[in-house]
Amino acid sequence: MPHDHSDPEHPHALLPPDPALRVKALETILTRKGLVDPAALDEIIDTYQNRIGPNNGARVVARAWSDPAFLDRLREDATEVISELGFFGRQGEHIVAVENTAELHNMVVCTLCSCYPWPLLGIPPGWYKSDAYRARAVREPRRVLAEFGVTLPETMAVRVWDSTAEIRYLVIPMRPPGTEGLSETELAALVTRDSMIGTGLARATA
Repeated sequence: MPHDHSDPEHPHALLPPDPALRVKALETILTRKGLVDPAALDEIIDTYQNRIGPNNGARVVARAWSDPAFLDRLREDATEVISELGFFGRQGEHIVAVENTAELHNMVVCTLCSCYPWPLLGIPPGWYKSDAYRARAVREPRRVLAEFGVTLPETMAVRVWDSTAEIRYLVIPMRPPGTEGLSETELAALVTRDSMIGTGLARATA
């Protein structure tokens, strides 16, 4: 029997090609069928996008910059240390911290889908989930970094980490110079989401 593309029982046939519109259309269909509570969905999105965002990860980085003992523990078992701060749960079960240095720059990608440390960084940005980033970050990381505005010296090595369902990575960016007298709160304000993925650097002080 020919497939009837107007059949309302086949929601995929009704979805528009634009990703954002597809998401909204799918949400509408699931809501009408009673499978999704819009209020609960809005709460989840608000939690990860606005209340968590990259703020939790920035607090971890700021503590690592200012507390050598904390940094040592983070190197040994980031999952345990981060959990002690209250940052755990779905998409944050297994975290590994990798440090940027004057000799090494770390960068994170998920080549299979979009594995990402939600409890630390919030919802992954659209570009992180794109096919282009997932393919090119591994093949030509320096060129990708340059497109993000990060130009590294040729003497600095670049290491790309493939995030998976088993392990997710948090990049500890290099601490900006001239920040020795700043508090952890002030330091956290210098940490960007992209710097904890490796596609950016920490902000310089004014």
